[in-house]
Amino acid sequence: MPVICIVNQKGGVGKTTTAAALAEGLAEYKKHVLLIDWDPQASLTITMGFSPEDLETTGYSVLNGIIRENTHITIHDVMLHTRNPNIDLVPANIELSQAQLDLVNAFTRESILKEMIKPVRNEYDYILIDCLPSLALLTINALTAADSVIIPVQADFLAMKGLALLLDTVIKVKEKLNPRLEISGILFTMTNLRTLHSKEVIDVTKKAFGDRIRVFDTLIPTTVRFKEAPAAGESILSYDSGSAGAEAYRLLTREVMNEKG
Repeated sequence: MPVICIVNQKGGVGKTTTAAALAEGLAEYKKHVLLIDWDPQASLTITMGFSPEDLETTGYSVLNGIIRENTHITIHDVMLHTRNPNIDLVPANIELSQAQLDLVNAFTRESILKEMIKPVRNEYDYILIDCLPSLALLTINALTAADSVIIPVQADFLAMKGLALLLDTVIKVKEKLNPRLEISGILFTMTNLRTLHSKEVIDVTKKAFGDRIRVFDTLIPTTVRFKEAPAAGESILSYDSGSAGAEAYRLLTREVMNEKG
């Protein structure tokens, strides 16, 4: 069963929206999905309907226990059941920001998340990791734990500037830490095909990377619904199931499932 890391060091490109919507899309096919919120901003936790401030234990509790060799708290102890019976969540809150410091001197510091999820790898059809906008140790942990990477990219030239650095990081992790890691694909978000700019960005990306890296056929449109859904504690698929955004993520779901074969 695949572990998929959703990553981009740039913020505001739709990582959390993609994680939540892809989970809901997979759940529509009766797939059992574990979401891991790996961002101290806890946007995924909020999107799934939980208040980070009210949580006594989170993914950080498990990480901290492993680092300090006090492993009485396991990932099972912190998982939350969401409104969707096919989706569980490992939540986050601001405590996770401390992990960046904790990991610096930790033994096997790049592999803590991999160790965390080992007990549940066979309990889910998919595990989706929503990363923070950084290429620091938390993200390296996610890449080390993952089988594949989805890279959401805003259809904007400025948003494209950091893509080469991200791809270089993925390649280094594959070479040194996780030889099974593959790039599932680049996902264009916030696209507006009525503008020449979006079309040019997509064309340039396909020419630059298309022979080496898959670019998903699915294009995620720009819509205010993506901002409204988290405020309601829902993904776009449950908040506005018939919207263009929801339908786009259903297309992505099918692409991801077809990749698994």
